[in-house]
Amino acid sequence: MIGPAAIGAFALFAAGVYLMLSTSLQLVVIGFILLSNGVNILVLASAGLPEGAAPPIVGGAPAGPFADPLAHAFLLTAIVIGLGMTSFLLALSLRAHAHAPAPGDGGGDGGDGGDALDREPSP
Repeated sequence: MIGPAAIGAFALFAAGVYLMLSTSLQLVVIGFILLSNGVNILVLASAGLPEGAAPPIVGGAPAGPFADPLAHAFLLTAIVIGLGMTSFLLALSLRAHAHAPAPGDGGGDGGDGGDALDREPSP
């Protein structure tokens, strides 16, 4: 179980880092999503599961080894933080795309000394 999960986490890490090094903001956001999913898989795989472990149930719990609930709590927290960061990066990417110069503008600030973020977005 740990071997395939480690290979999958490495593949997500590699693809995420490759996409985060791109100049396109959309690819950076996708790379961040892949990287955070790779971390989540790595945390889940590193938590391990004892042989014959039962989930921790309140009440009539059977005797024997239990799965560690702390790793799952960390995983849920990481998912929530990753979702918040992803929504922030998507909003940032949308805002940067709205203020990007039009293709016919010559790709610069037009020589007027103004910043591209100083003007209103075009409809």
